[in-house]
Amino acid sequence: MNLHFIDKKEIFPIVLILILALSRLLPHPPNFTPIITIGIMSSYFFKNIFSSLIILLISMLLSDLFIGFYQNMVFVYLSLILITCIFFKIIKKANYSSLLIYSFFGSLLFYLISNFGVWLIGNMYEKNINGLVNCYLMAIPFFKNTLISTIIFTYATFFTNNICLKNYKSNS
Repeated sequence: MNLHFIDKKEIFPIVLILILALSRLLPHPPNFTPIITIGIMSSYFFKNIFSSLIILLISMLLSDLFIGFYQNMVFVYLSLILITCIFFKIIKKANYSSLLIYSFFGSLLFYLISNFGVWLIGNMYEKNINGLVNCYLMAIPFFKNTLISTIIFTYATFFTNNICLKNYKSNS
């Protein structure tokens, strides 16, 4: 298998993202997962958008094979692809203070798109503006979990990668 499109320094981030995706299989509170972190950090880790999106999609599909496919999967994937593309343009230099902002906006974008999908294709809410507003209001507790988990996983991933890079540079 020819992996020339993968830089040697990208192997650890790929493994890290796969671990994050597979951690979705562990028991967790609703929406307390690293999926937004995967979109944000794949944008940071990889040199080109193609690598970022491929790693994101493969890691999500692998974990969804075990979890099972769900009704609003298209909206979840769409939001993650959009997060990855947006952050690929702005996350060239991440630091500990910028990660908080990235985590908030990534979580907000995911909240808006995925809950729009719940409203649009589900049957829990009326198909009018009141139903849409109600859908967003009912999802606020899930947003809290999404935001907290995104902050925790993003910082942990960034910190772990920095430790690995320092070890890699000192051994080179």
